[in-house]
Amino acid sequence: MTRISFRGFSTLLNGAAKTPNPMRIWNPIPVPHRTIPEPRGQDLDFVNVAHSHLINSDWAKLNSMSTGLTPYRMKHIMLKIKKDHVLSFEFFNWVKAQNPNCQTLETYSIILHILTKNKKFKSAESVLKGILGSGSIDLPSKLFEAILYSYRFCDSSPCVFDSLFKTCAHMKKLGNAIDVFCLMKDYGFLPRVESCNAYISASISLQRGDIALSFYSEMKRYRISPNVYTLNMVMCAFCKWGKLEKATEVFKRMETTGFSPTIASYNTLIAGYCNKGLLNSGMKLKNLMEKNGVLPDNVTYNTLINGFCREGKLHEANKIFSEMKAKNVVPNVVTYNTLINGYSQVGNSEMGGRLHDEMSRNGIKADILTYNALILGLCMEGKTKKAAYLVKELDRENLVPNSSTFSALITGQCVRKNSERAFQLYKSMIRSGCHPNDHTFKMLISAFCKNDDFDGAVQVVREMSKRSTALDSDTLSELCRGLCLSGKEELALKLCKEIETKHLMPEGFDKAKAVNSGAESEGKGHVENF
Repeated sequence: MTRISFRGFSTLLNGAAKTPNPMRIWNPIPVPHRTIPEPRGQDLDFVNVAHSHLINSDWAKLNSMSTGLTPYRMKHIMLKIKKDHVLSFEFFNWVKAQNPNCQTLETYSIILHILTKNKKFKSAESVLKGILGSGSIDLPSKLFEAILYSYRFCDSSPCVFDSLFKTCAHMKKLGNAIDVFCLMKDYGFLPRVESCNAYISASISLQRGDIALSFYSEMKRYRISPNVYTLNMVMCAFCKWGKLEKATEVFKRMETTGFSPTIASYNTLIAGYCNKGLLNSGMKLKNLMEKNGVLPDNVTYNTLINGFCREGKLHEANKIFSEMKAKNVVPNVVTYNTLINGYSQVGNSEMGGRLHDEMSRNGIKADILTYNALILGLCMEGKTKKAAYLVKELDRENLVPNSSTFSALITGQCVRKNSERAFQLYKSMIRSGCHPNDHTFKMLISAFCKNDDFDGAVQVVREMSKRSTALDSDTLSELCRGLCLSGKEELALKLCKEIETKHLMPEGFDKAKAVNSGAESEGKGHVENF
C-alpha cells in the first residue's frame, strides 16, 4: 500500500498565506480505485458458510468457526453483509470478542464505511475512539489511508472522513485532527460545519484560542459556511485572546450575514467586556439584548455581578442581583458565591453571612467555594474563631478543605500577627496534600517580618525553595534588610547563595544593594542610639 504524505497545521496555514483565492486552483487528487482478490477454495467455502450462519443468527455454529477466521475472510464476510448495518456491527463486535487478532485497519475501515453510510455516527465514533485511544501518534493518518483505499469498493460516503476528523477533535487530538483535515482536502473532501465546531471548541478548551482562530480562517478559505455556534466560539476565542474589538466585529457581522445573535452570543461578548473592566459596555449590551427580545439568563447576570465584584463595586453588583430576582431569573450557587466572595474581599463578612442564610432558605446547597469565601471574609477581619467554626461545619456537609481554605485560615492568623500559628497551618496544608501558591508564601513571610521574626521568614523561603517556587524581588529585599537590621547579615548572604544555587533568584534583585542598605540602616540606628 502506498503511504500517503500528510502535512501539519503550520504548513496548511503557510499555504493559506500564499494563495489568496485557492478555490480556483484547488485540484483534489482522485480517490484511488482499489479492489481485493475474490475468495477461492477454502476461503470461499468459509465465507459462504459463515455468511449463512450470520443471516440465520446461528451464533453457536459461528463460535465453532472463530478459530478459522482470518483478516482476509473477515473482510469478505463484512462486504457480503454491508447492506445490513446492524448485523455488520454485531459481527464486528463478535470478532472483537472471539478473535481480536483478525481486526486490522482494513476491517476497521470497512465497519466505519458501513456505519457512517447508514448515519450511525455515534457507533462509528465509539469504534474510532477504541482504535485511536492506543496513543500511537501516526495512527489517524494510517487509518485515513485504510479508509481511503477501501472507499470505492465499500461504496462509501464522505461522512466517513468527517467522522474521523470529528472524533480526533472530540478526543482533543488537535494535531491528528488537522492532519486528517489536510488529507481530506487533498482528496476533495471537507468536514461539515458541526465537525469544524468540535475542533474549534476543543482548541478553546485547551486554551489555544490562536489555533481556533487560525482554523476559522481555513474554514473561510475553503468556503465552509459557519453557523451561529461557530461565530459564538470565534467571539469567545477573540475575547480569551484579548482581541475584544475583533469579537465585537464578529458580533456586528452576525446580522448582516443572516444570523440572529443568540443568548450565548450576547453572554460571550458581555463576558469579554467585563474581563476588560468595561462594565458600562457590558450593561449596555445587556439592555440591547432585552430590547432585541433576548432575555438575560443566569449566565448574563452572574457575569455582570462578577465583573462589578472584581472592581469592588458591590453596590452596583447588588443592584443587578436585585434586578435578577425581580425578573424571576433564579440565582444559583455561582451567583451567591460571587457576591459572598465580593463582600469578603472588602471585609464585609456580615453581608456574606446574610447571603449565605438567604441561599440556605432558598434551598441552594453551599459548596466548598461558598465556605471558602465565608471563611476568607471572617479571617480578613481577624475573626478566626468564627472561621474555625465554619471549618468544623465542612465535615458535617461532607466537604473537604482545599488550598483556598487553608490560605484563608493562614490569612486570618497573619491579620492577627500570629505568624507561628500561620506557619503551623501551612504545615497542616502540606500534610493534607494541598499546594500553597505564591500569595500564601508572601503572606507568611510578611507576617514573620512584621513580628521581627526573620528566622521564621527564612524558614518560609527555604520551604519555597524546596518546592522550586521563586520569591519576588521586593519581598526578598525586605527580608534581607530585616536580617541585616537585626544583625544577621551573614544569614542574609547565606540565604541569597542558597536561592542562587537553586536558580530561583528573582529578576531585578540587587543582592549587594539589599544587604548594604540594611547594614547602613543598622549603622544609622547605632549612631542615633549613641
